[in-house]
Amino acid sequence: MKRTLFILLSISLILASCATYSDDELKKFDTEIQSYITKNKLDLKASSSGLYFKITEEGEGDFIKYNDIVSFTYTGTLLNGEQFDKQSSPVQFKVNQLIGAWKEVMSSLKKGGKAILIAPPQLCYGNKELDDIPENSILLFEMEVINVK
Repeated sequence: MKRTLFILLSISLILASCATYSDDELKKFDTEIQSYITKNKLDLKASSSGLYFKITEEGEGDFIKYNDIVSFTYTGTLLNGEQFDKQSSPVQFKVNQLIGAWKEVMSSLKKGGKAILIAPPQLCYGNKELDDIPENSILLFEMEVINVK
């Protein structure tokens, strides 16, 4: 839990210092994601930001907004299958404090919603190496929204 809080609470520092990626680098990330999706026969849609996701359950009520406080569980893995984090007990944050990939997918969810997403580095932790996440990692998350305030 300590590691998760460190990661999520230091996002503004990380995002402020992330490298800007070239078009070639962005294409490389996208090609790697598409290859993973094809190999694993996933049905994910792409957004203009480079995020690939699928809402597996929309949930009930209103869609989550940028200033809402959300409680959610998640599992995070690298594309090689290595799990770097799992939160079985809900964590709670304001949507606007989350990494870019999570902010984007939250706007498509409601309380009780679930999603699978594959996010390129520019929507996660960029070129910063964290405890169990190498720099420039493409990350796969499975999330469930438990509550929205």
